[in-house]
Amino acid sequence: QTVQERYGKPVDVQSADAEIRLFPDDRELTSVPVLYWEERGAHFVIFKVGEKNYRNQFFYSSREQFGTGREEYDEIGDCVITLLRVQADHESTRVIDKD
Repeated sequence: QTVQERYGKPVDVQSADAEIRLFPDDRELTSVPVLYWEERGAHFVIFKVGEKNYRNQFFYSSREQFGTGREEYDEIGDCVITLLRVQADHESTRVIDKD
């Protein structure tokens, strides 16, 4: 619902799995459930890395990947809201930089 409020229309949020390193020193990848959506040229991912632990990122391409400056969240709502806010701020500066 938060995602739909941000864009003012229904957004197709998909469930999937991703392989990530849970810790920087991990050599093995771990499969975790994710929520994924695309909007306005940006791709968003919420990773569930524990019982109540979430990570996030948004990206435009493999060379343009961004986080929120916080490694983990214990509430999915906070994780989603912060991701949307940071991306909205980034989107506004990205438009300014292109002008």
